[in-house]
Amino acid sequence: MNIWVLLQGFGLGASMIIPIGAQNAYVLNQGIKRNHHLMTATICSFLDVFFITLGIFGGGALLSSNPILLTAVTIGGIAFLIFYGFLSLKSAIRTNSQPESQTEMMSRGRKSVIAGALAVTVLNPHLYLDTVVILGSIGGQFEGQDRIAFAIGTMTASFVWFYSLSVGAAKLGPVLSKPRVKRAIDMIVAITMFTIAVLLFKELMTS
Repeated sequence: MNIWVLLQGFGLGASMIIPIGAQNAYVLNQGIKRNHHLMTATICSFLDVFFITLGIFGGGALLSSNPILLTAVTIGGIAFLIFYGFLSLKSAIRTNSQPESQTEMMSRGRKSVIAGALAVTVLNPHLYLDTVVILGSIGGQFEGQDRIAFAIGTMTASFVWFYSLSVGAAKLGPVLSKPRVKRAIDMIVAITMFTIAVLLFKELMTS
């Protein structure tokens, strides 16, 4: 196995995953609350692995060559980003006036956490554009063992990032859960989600 191709996959995968987005925001929030945060990181990582595999081994070409499907994914993603942005904005306002208690945070069951992790992954347009289309088109240029090495590198980046984010947020929970800090995080997430939605809409209009 070519270690340099694996490292290239790791670096490119990390560059796609690390920028703040719906997945990262959800993993971060679950880590701060210590509410099934490791399970959340696991779900997001394995879903990334599935879509990375789909993209690198053929799905990327299918999605990029089908403008109707790509448009549908983009429209759905814009709606999702706007919805998630409003949820973050609502959370920021709530943090300002009525902080959520630890009991309320932990009362959310495992099923709701799983549903949230699935939503921020499967309904996230950047997941398809980044993992399936971009990583898929780049990974598809490799042959044989090199393609496998590239795929393993990108998958490893996903696991390393999500678990690091989850564990780090849990350890820093007492600091990050302070009302002012939490409000700032929620506002940054909301602004980011709205900005991405606007950029996707502009791309949709010019395509």
